[in-house]
Amino acid sequence: MKPLGPGDPLRLGPYRLIGVLGAGGMGQVYLGRDRTGRTAAVKVLLPEFAHRQEMARRFVREAQAAQAVRGKGVARVLTAQADNGTDASSGGRPWIATEFLAGPTLEGAVERYGPLGDADVRALGAAVARTLVDIHATGLVHRDIKPSNTVLTSAGPRIIDFGIARPEHGLTLTATGQAPVTPGYGAPEQVLGQRVGPPGDVFSLGCVLAYAATGRRAYDGVHVAAVQYEVVHGEPRLDGVHPALRAVIAPCFAKDPAHRPLPEQLARALAPPRRAVPAWRTGPLADDIAVREREAERLAAFPTDDTVAPRPGRRRALSLLAVGAAGVAALGAGAWWLLDGGGGQAEDWTADPLPEPASGDRTPPRPLWGPVSGAAATDSPAPLPVRDVVVVGAVGGGLRAYGVTDGRRRWEVPGATATARYLAPSHDLLLTADTRGTLLALDPAEEGKRRWSAAADVAMLLAADEQAVYVVTRQGRFRAVELTSRRPRWTVAAPVRTSLKAPALAAVGRQRLVVCGSDGTVAALDTRTGQAAWPARKGQGTEALAPAVAGDSVYLGGRSLTALALSDGTVKWSHRSDTPGDQSGDRSDDQSPGGWTAPTVSGDVLYAADGPELRQRRLADGGQSWTYPLPYEEPPSDPPVVEGHGVWIALDRSGGAGVATVRARDGVGVWQHSAGQAGTLTAAGAGNRVFLLRGGALTAMPVF
Repeated sequence: MKPLGPGDPLRLGPYRLIGVLGAGGMGQVYLGRDRTGRTAAVKVLLPEFAHRQEMARRFVREAQAAQAVRGKGVARVLTAQADNGTDASSGGRPWIATEFLAGPTLEGAVERYGPLGDADVRALGAAVARTLVDIHATGLVHRDIKPSNTVLTSAGPRIIDFGIARPEHGLTLTATGQAPVTPGYGAPEQVLGQRVGPPGDVFSLGCVLAYAATGRRAYDGVHVAAVQYEVVHGEPRLDGVHPALRAVIAPCFAKDPAHRPLPEQLARALAPPRRAVPAWRTGPLADDIAVREREAERLAAFPTDDTVAPRPGRRRALSLLAVGAAGVAALGAGAWWLLDGGGGQAEDWTADPLPEPASGDRTPPRPLWGPVSGAAATDSPAPLPVRDVVVVGAVGGGLRAYGVTDGRRRWEVPGATATARYLAPSHDLLLTADTRGTLLALDPAEEGKRRWSAAADVAMLLAADEQAVYVVTRQGRFRAVELTSRRPRWTVAAPVRTSLKAPALAAVGRQRLVVCGSDGTVAALDTRTGQAAWPARKGQGTEALAPAVAGDSVYLGGRSLTALALSDGTVKWSHRSDTPGDQSGDRSDDQSPGGWTAPTVSGDVLYAADGPELRQRRLADGGQSWTYPLPYEEPPSDPPVVEGHGVWIALDRSGGAGVATVRARDGVGVWQHSAGQAGTLTAAGAGNRVFLLRGGALTAMPVF
């Protein structure tokens, strides 16, 4: 990324620009950040094209085309300013903001790490082929599939840049012979300026896979005209491609579009070996992606004059949401709403942070609102902030939502049951279940209106990602229910102990569902199949502790604070507890389990308490940065809450001693809050607020 230059805008719409990511034929691309700290790739039309109506229309078509594709294999459009006369910040030029993908392009990855292996090329091809199915289903043809438009992320390949995408039935953008085409990747009919349909993208995919497998273009020459001649009249160079792979991709290069395979056929034929782990999830390339993800989080958190508290990456947000509703003993894990809808500018409900307290000032600030007595049932799970409301279990059953800004009751859904827990896999979707085990999908912005329901025999929700929700059935089995089809993906025997009285806790990420049972055993399931991803880890603790997933690792509390590789469960580092407590694993309810609490990940560090000490440790090696002494011997087992520039932790297991707030950067104690009403204390953080729930009373506290 390059710094902003003298002629670059400082802001485009809600995005404060940080630096220049690159430039294309039509526009300049910047890294932007909105007030919530969310980063985006913001593309604005170059000044020389601002008053050329055809170029402006083409730029607007790019936004419309990208917004039309809903598949997970493309970069989502977050916001688009199509009217070139309404946004003064852009100098009258249209702009598009898409999600920022923290990963190298395929071109950059091959240049740095060399060609991909056969299984990796297959995984790449199958993923892009499925994305082409999604693109073509909307009636569009991308027309510029190439290595530099393929970004490798930890979630898989993503296709970007719909700058020259067109409806399949449409004509070319320019006159014959002038159609935009990348030499060596555009199909023969595209080079000749003829009509380009879906088979044109299949030809380009074949070129991409040949490059990924060999590091060389399938068609090459000393100048552009020579390359284009080879595309139209020559044969691709496929020497160096594995024979079995060559047999699959060679038909993509047929001169006659009708003779090329369909994307669906390619996706099936290119399916990698069942247990193969692609390069973007393990090895040097995966490490590169993880570094970029951490850097993106750092940039999102870096303070400017109009930004607020640090925000976690999307994967981390999902994992926190998965465990945030599960805190039942003391201070629950933080939960975040996700402002990443497809198109349209997201509203901002973030509070203004307080100035950093003076050294030695332990007096807590006044609440933003509350306590609201009787807001929730006394056995409600931890509060769950989602969009502009915070959700709790209602007195007498059902769910209830309060406004995050004022604490006023917004809506109530009597048919739902909070004992099954609730999750929010996105800002506009709230998942729970009713007393009959029906899975319910509610809209938090529309008075909790039911969007759909599915018979799934749900006893309790465990976690959710973009594709599925993972539940425990009333027969005690684990089940994955797809959010799109609303059908079970798989059902397997529970790999750990769990019950309504002592439920398992879970987190999900990188196709792994990591579950900690009531006896402290930790297991990992492949989210695609439900099969064990690595051997169960027995003796990790003596009770269920929420795992924390970040990047390619999962972090566990218990008898040791341990980092495991998500892919295979390999131990990256581990630190034994100084206060391990009962070692038998068979304790009574009134015995202290000792050991580490569940951890919370924030940026490149994590927070957990080991007995009477709250500690900050580095993700990279587990090394300790600071420690803060707690006044009681038995802190809660739930993870601390990190919000703004502070860390919040309950002081004892009952919650009666209140909450301490510690400065995140150096471990200096700042505030100590009285718990107030009797009852178990749970909490969650979002939008520069920490929501405390105790004895049915709900309070919103400010942060610094």
